[in-house]
Amino acid sequence: MDALSRPAVVIDNGTGYTKMGFAGNVEPCFITPTVVAVNDSFSSSGQPAARGAPARGNWLAQHSAGVMADLDFYIGEEALARSRASTSHSLSYPIRNGQVENWDTMERFWQQCIFNYLRCDPEDHYFLLTESPLTAPETREYTGEIMFETFNVPGLYIAVQPVLALAAGYTTTKCEMTGVVVDVGDGATHIVPVADGYVIGSSIRSIPITGKDVTQFVHQLLKERGENIPPEESFDVARRIKEMYCYTSSDIVKEFNKHDREPSKYVKHWTGIKPKTGAKYTCDIGYERFLGPEIFFNPEIYNNDFTTPLQVVIDKCIQSSPIDTRRALYKNIVLSGGSTMFKDFHRRLQRDLKKIVDARVRASNSRLISGDTKVQNLLFALNVFLETGNFVLPASFSVTHKLY
Repeated sequence: MDALSRPAVVIDNGTGYTKMGFAGNVEPCFITPTVVAVNDSFSSSGQPAARGAPARGNWLAQHSAGVMADLDFYIGEEALARSRASTSHSLSYPIRNGQVENWDTMERFWQQCIFNYLRCDPEDHYFLLTESPLTAPETREYTGEIMFETFNVPGLYIAVQPVLALAAGYTTTKCEMTGVVVDVGDGATHIVPVADGYVIGSSIRSIPITGKDVTQFVHQLLKERGENIPPEESFDVARRIKEMYCYTSSDIVKEFNKHDREPSKYVKHWTGIKPKTGAKYTCDIGYERFLGPEIFFNPEIYNNDFTTPLQVVIDKCIQSSPIDTRRALYKNIVLSGGSTMFKDFHRRLQRDLKKIVDARVRASNSRLISGDTKVQNLLFALNVFLETGNFVLPASFSVTHKLY
């Protein structure tokens, strides 16, 4: 069987998580954190291991010889577990803010994805990889070099993530490839307008509020309240609280009042085990449940340097697009990324964006009405001139009902 008769391998690399599987499947086969745990003795750029340690070859030398060895590194949840259980492994995040920063680590990550997770031969499958908007052309060159020279894939296609999200998000039999994709990931947030399948590059917007910032804000609120969480577990607990309990509120003041009136109904409890002592600990989860996602709509509560709400950025993105595409862009707004999955996130965004558009429509109508009044005044003045034969009227001119 040739590669065309087999399903293509799809790997969507995100800052926080990587989704991988085969084309044609309804959902990914695996979703794993984009992280690699490398043995510190091995990660020193091919230097010899410490005396008495087992010898390991240099990574680049092994791959130049075509040897795909099972090296001493782990990815995903295995990497996180290994780093907690042992001090010999350190974590490395190959992608930051949507861009690949460490290509050696990225290559190792892809190796594990292909051989240990998907368990396929890369020479027998075409590959579909994704990239973030605004990615430099050099990144594609490096990706192609690794895929063709290291893994010897027969074919490779690199697609922009929001375009794929738009294609996957259509709800009618006709695939509408015009719309705005709001891609809120763990490390990058982009608002990408797409017209007929092509990205309008000049109108792409990016904001410095991401899913990781929500986690950081929840972590900050728990720390300020003095919750009894082990320091080494605090950020991971904040992330889990964000994923399990956070939601988007329609009115932040009402949410505060509800939590104050009925704390037993709205306050949740988190129970964990301290890794060093094995003792149980608990913490309360209160205001941070709705304050975390609120930073997208009121970013000033988290970041004083950036205060533009998400709905305003979306509106500016559409308004900067070609005028003949704006109606279709407003009509089709697709949410993508894990941080758009908060409860009622889409309703809040739709409501706030509608307020902005309605306000603009009212202002436009006011200008039209004002313009019509001027025209009516001009016609009335012309009528007076025809009746009186005198266009120079006194300042205190008044019109009687009879003259009207």
